Amino acid sequence: MSAVPPPARFRFDPYIGMILGMVALASVLPCRGDAAVAMGHLTNGVIALLFFLYGARLSRDAVVAGMTHWRLQLLVFASTFVLFPLFGLGLSWLARDLLAAPLVLGLMFVSMLPSTIQSSIVFTSIGGGNVPAAVCSASLSNLLGIVITPMLVGLMLSSHGHGFSLHAVEAITRQLFLPFVAGQLLRPWIAGWMQRHRRVLGLVDRSSILLVVYTAFSASVVHGLWHQLGIGALLLVLGLDAVLLAAVLVSTTLLSRRLGFARSDEVSIVFCGSKKSLASGLPMANILFAGRSVGLIVLPLMLFHQIQLMACAVLAQRYARSTAAGAAVPAGAPVSAAARNA
Repeated sequence: MSAVPPPARFRFDPYIGMILGMVALASVLPCRGDAAVAMGHLTNGVIALLFFLYGARLSRDAVVAGMTHWRLQLLVFASTFVLFPLFGLGLSWLARDLLAAPLVLGLMFVSMLPSTIQSSIVFTSIGGGNVPAAVCSASLSNLLGIVITPMLVGLMLSSHGHGFSLHAVEAITRQLFLPFVAGQLLRPWIAGWMQRHRRVLGLVDRSSILLVVYTAFSASVVHGLWHQLGIGALLLVLGLDAVLLAAVLVSTTLLSRRLGFARSDEVSIVFCGSKKSLASGLPMANILFAGRSVGLIVLPLMLFHQIQLMACAVLAQRYARSTAAGAAVPAGAPVSAAARNA
């Protein structure tokens, strides 16, 4: 009999601790004046490097292989870029008189981001899901998100009385899309080197995000971030993030079952369709909301990231236990209604 995984524990992500450390550092020692200008240029270069590495890592073979399961990919796409934004807009509308405008904007921004790659695949694997399809879904989501997320944000800003400037389009193209394409084109020559230095490149990834967080929060602190945010608002954002995630998790589960997907496909749909990428979201926010209260805008995303990790860790273990229990039942043996619905 297969061993059933132990119940998942709530574990605080150490990387979130480092991000919070950058917030604390920016609160005490924000960069100002010429230093802020220099940090801004450095951050732009780091963002370009980050997306170059994303492009170089993305395997075209994995994308092509996963695209054959078009029904699954279509449902994940609809969850990420249609269902999520609809829920996000609804919650933002309800909170519009309760939260500061940048926090409302940040809540909408969370809902319009692409999925994560690493955690979507890891949780799908733990839960016994369709890993090749998850690799494809998560990778395509990030690739399409470079174009779709700015478009959704543009529509969102237009509906709230702000135009979507050509400067933002140019910045997205220069700092995100072109480096990503360059990484894809150079992949045949550098993929082996990157594979041998995965740990170093992982440090580059994480350090880049920490720099983006420090720069964004420094600007916000200089403009009075902590005078605008109270504990009540923080708890409300946390609650709205939790509601947003729960709504999508329930919806993707019910839709995958109603549409007749296999259990392994359901696992992939739930985990790939319910994630939002902190790694992509922070650099995008730094570009799309330049000149605004970026620190407040990205706060809902930072909270959502930790909530999704904890909730999906528990859910992945639940799927794993259910799969192990099903595998332990002999062929032809009667299965209880509870087991069928687990």
